[in-house]
Amino acid sequence: MILRMKNLIIILLSVCVVSACSTVKTQHESVKTGIEFLKADDFKLLKGKRVGLITNPTGVDRAMKSTIDIFHESPDVNLVALYGPEHGVRGNFHAGSYVETRTDEITGVPVYSLYGSTRKPTGEMLKDIDILVYDIQDVGCRSFTFISTMGLAMEAAAENNIEFVVLDRPNPLGGLKIEGSVVEDSFKSFVSQYKIPYIYGLTCGELAVMINSEKMMNKQCKLHIVKMEGWNRKMNYSETGLQWIPPSPHIPQAITSYYYPAIGILGELGGFSIGVGYTLPFQLFGAEWVNAEELSGALNAYNLEGLYFRPIHYKPFYGYGTEEYLQGVQIHITDYEKAALTEIQFYIMESVARLYPEKAIIENANESRFQMFDKVLGSDYIRINFAKNNRFDDIRKYWYKDVDAFRNLSKKYHLYE
Repeated sequence: MILRMKNLIIILLSVCVVSACSTVKTQHESVKTGIEFLKADDFKLLKGKRVGLITNPTGVDRAMKSTIDIFHESPDVNLVALYGPEHGVRGNFHAGSYVETRTDEITGVPVYSLYGSTRKPTGEMLKDIDILVYDIQDVGCRSFTFISTMGLAMEAAAENNIEFVVLDRPNPLGGLKIEGSVVEDSFKSFVSQYKIPYIYGLTCGELAVMINSEKMMNKQCKLHIVKMEGWNRKMNYSETGLQWIPPSPHIPQAITSYYYPAIGILGELGGFSIGVGYTLPFQLFGAEWVNAEELSGALNAYNLEGLYFRPIHYKPFYGYGTEEYLQGVQIHITDYEKAALTEIQFYIMESVARLYPEKAIIENANESRFQMFDKVLGSDYIRINFAKNNRFDDIRKYWYKDVDAFRNLSKKYHLYE
């Protein structure tokens, strides 16, 4: 009887393992990105044309092969130039580092920097190009500079009569979440290039169509979007079956993209840790003057939907508080659909001002940091009016004033349900 039971357990476990493997296999075949369809179509869109490619390490196919190498090895593609955004085409530059124009050692193709002395391709950079291809994984957040690179390259393509192709990829924040006010004209910058909310709920392909169609550029380009298959607006990245390649050293996992808009804006003010330099980038707020239990209690008292703040004690390896013991909170997103991500940093500032008034964040920040903080927010209204009472309610209406209108507008450009 015991032997039969053991055999039955083994059979059941085997069935579970087979079932689990089948599920994983199905899941891993769910989403096909633009590069897969370009390959499947034998690169017809590129044949007979001199091709320039804007990409970075996130531009890969399902087998993790770089789009650079795919193009270089294909007899149907004449790859003549590469264009590197922040971090470079091979990801060998740190965040904010000046990216130099150079030659790619693997392909021998010239690499022009779009994160150096120029952010927009010049006519000289494009003189040998007939068609420009963009293949980069976005994080769904306005201040992440890749979408600015895309839009400025589209504008340059239009000005030089060059076709532009976007190989579409998933928005890791999904296609439903929209938060933040649109950029005011006087605060347009490389971290807020277009009049869109901070979280905009579009894929890079959808956003490209909007930028082009809504005339957010000086001149419209001849635009092609190579769509995905299998992606829908409710999907999180883990459901795509795609491997995550860090678009930045501080976005190591797909889930990190959830936390970047939650506290990344606050990080522009400095004077505390946001987890960069520790194992949980953008998931922490901490400082040597914080009482972890006190701050977590204050934040949890707001009863913010889909969020929990856990007290944490940690020692950063670099950045703020290097080798010091800090206290603070770890942000836990318990229900992504209900969580208002961008509000988190405002509630942290509000709680800090109430618990530690002498450490109120805006009042203690160096004024030299205000310019970047305002650029990322797309306005100085938020900083100025929040600082009056250190209350999110004072700027809440402004922060959400454009969301409904943008949601209605963006539906015109949805390529996926």
